Amino acid sequence: MNIDGRPWRTIWLEEGGRSVGVIDQTLLPHRFEARSIATLDQAAGAIATMVVRGAPLIGVTGAYGLMLALQRDPSDAALEAAFEQLNATRPTAINLRWALERVRARVQPLPVEQRAGAAQVEAAAIAEEDVAMCEAIGEHGLELLRAIATARPSERQQEPLNVLTHCNAGWLATVDWGTALAPIYKAHRAGLPVHVWVDETRPRNQGASLTAFELGREGVPHTVIVDNAGGHLMQHGRVDAVIVGTDRTTRSGDVCNKIGTYLKALAAHDNGVPFYVALPASTIDWSIRDGVQEIPIEARSPLEVTRIAGKPAAGEPTSVQLTPDGSEGFNPAFDVTPARLVTALITERGVAPASEAGLQSLYADSLYAASFNAASVAQH
Repeated sequence: MNIDGRPWRTIWLEEGGRSVGVIDQTLLPHRFEARSIATLDQAAGAIATMVVRGAPLIGVTGAYGLMLALQRDPSDAALEAAFEQLNATRPTAINLRWALERVRARVQPLPVEQRAGAAQVEAAAIAEEDVAMCEAIGEHGLELLRAIATARPSERQQEPLNVLTHCNAGWLATVDWGTALAPIYKAHRAGLPVHVWVDETRPRNQGASLTAFELGREGVPHTVIVDNAGGHLMQHGRVDAVIVGTDRTTRSGDVCNKIGTYLKALAAHDNGVPFYVALPASTIDWSIRDGVQEIPIEARSPLEVTRIAGKPAAGEPTSVQLTPDGSEGFNPAFDVTPARLVTALITERGVAPASEAGLQSLYADSLYAASFNAASVAQH
């Protein structure tokens, strides 16, 4: 994607693969800076502190983290220790474990002297596949947006299509293009007028800080709203569709995304607004069916609730306390939206109902089908 006329991805190799460059997302939107990751500990720290975030990008960063670990120690013990350290950083997003398992499976059979090189090749392949999947999600989502725009009453045909999104599922959450924002970028570049309602997404404000940042740099019209305004806008016919991402999707179509997504789905359902979830195959957890009961929900620091980051009119970005001294905070990072509230899933293979049958219809001929069948046997 473009930043001040220069194309960027969110992660890249440096020094011939001896380090990895990333955009430091904790500094956005007020400062745009890259940082280098050269060790396993730095990779794990970048994921845990949300220097990098978003399920697909977390997965790619984890894969490169294993590469960096194997450059220093390619032994079996070091491989397993690095796997566990990286996997423990963010428990909800399934892409992380998926990418780590893929790299581990690739390097385990190899002689130790070949492991680091093979890990680099595999991690790079995961990154390139993520770009391709996200762009394909954008193409399939674009067709949905075109259909919604065409179906509007004649008096609204010249109005921009109003899409509401929650959190950040744009290119900053992936390697490039994004998931929920990919259809919006495709629509904007294709000349389809589109306007985005951007939820601020407390407590970390990924909508106000990240989604607004990247939409602005791409030139997409958008408006930042408080989280609780979405239902009001839907009641008054000012939202044509909701598109969000997901950090983990069960094989039955339940979706786990940033806290507050469930409330948007309820409001959309009550007002007849289509609610779409955009995701690559790497975000599907074929081993579980009931998202509410089975997906582990990460609880982050209460300080993210009791404090807020911002930039004074003059000066450097800072953090200030919002709550009275002594007030406790609780910070579940995600919630689960049941499949019954999801109009459809937008994947790199097409659009499908949020159901087991819908997902099987897209992935029956792939390696994911084997995972699905194994999980089904285990359940029964």
